[in-house]
Order: sequence, then structure tokens, then C-alpha cells
Amino acid sequence: MAVREELKKLGLHFIIIDLGEVEIMEDLEGEQMEQLKIALLNKGFELINDKRAVLIEKIKNTIIAMVHHSDELVKTNFSDFLSKKLKYDYTYLANLFSEVQGTTIEQFIIHHKIERIKELIIYDELNITGIAWKMNYSSVAHLSNQFKKVTGLSPSHFKKLKKKRRSPIEEIGK
Repeated sequence: MAVREELKKLGLHFIIIDLGEVEIMEDLEGEQMEQLKIALLNKGFELINDKRAVLIEKIKNTIIAMVHHSDELVKTNFSDFLSKKLKYDYTYLANLFSEVQGTTIEQFIIHHKIERIKELIIYDELNITGIAWKMNYSSVAHLSNQFKKVTGLSPSHFKKLKKKRRSPIEEIGK
């Protein structure tokens, strides 16, 4: 809504406003682009018009939406899902992501899944078996091994602690 409001103030017309993405009808020139950049910065947003940076943000937003804001993770291969959703070859996406972010897409996904698992453990609505199923792990052992590798704790030990603070979404994978 904030982005929509700023676009209207500047007299710009949009085609799409989506998570992390805006497509506007006008071709912006220097002064208009600078006005939009300043308006968005004042609202806490950043204007990214470098195609590679935009694609990286799309990758991150797709992963975050899938892991944190979806009731169930994709049951298909995530590389296929990402490739189809973003309309790029997965190898290209993976190489670009690694080059720019300094980590792999797989590690980024794992870290987000672990943060989501922490959240599910803290909310105490599902047992570890239910969490493993919901998060699309092949077994509780697989979830537990990955959880321990990332956090240093077993899920059951983490559950006992519950005070361990979760990481903000935007800080994961940096």
C-alpha cells in the first residue's frame, strides 16, 4: 500500500505491485527515477533497477514466501519450482546467487527452513514428526541432523530452551 501511495503521488501508473516487485507503465528518466528512489527510501524501501540484483531479490522472495508464508512446502524439486517460477535455468540462478550472495541457494533455503522450524517448535502446535512432514523432510532424523548442523542443538534440546532467539528473516543467509 505504501508503494502504491508513492506511485500515485508521483503520477505513475503501475501494472503489477507484488512482494519486492513493481512494474510501472511509464519509462522513467533521470529526475522521475530520482524522485521515486527518494520517495521509496523515505518509506523504508530500496529501488533496485539492476537486472541481476532484481533477480536475486526475486529468488530470495520466492524462497521466503515458500518457507515462511506457505502452509506447505513445494513437494516437487525446489530447483524445478524456482526455475519455472522465475523462468530462468536453475544453473544460471544458482551461479548468479552464489556469486552475488556468497552462499548457495540450497544453504539459503536450509537456513530459512531451520528458522521456520524454530518458529514451529516455539509455537508448540506440532510435534517434531509433524514439523518434519510439514517442512517436507524425508524423516525426523534428516530434520534433526540438519537442525543440529545449523544451530548446534537438537530440536528437542532447542524446544527445552525456547528462549533461544530467532533470527530476523532479512538477516538469514548473510
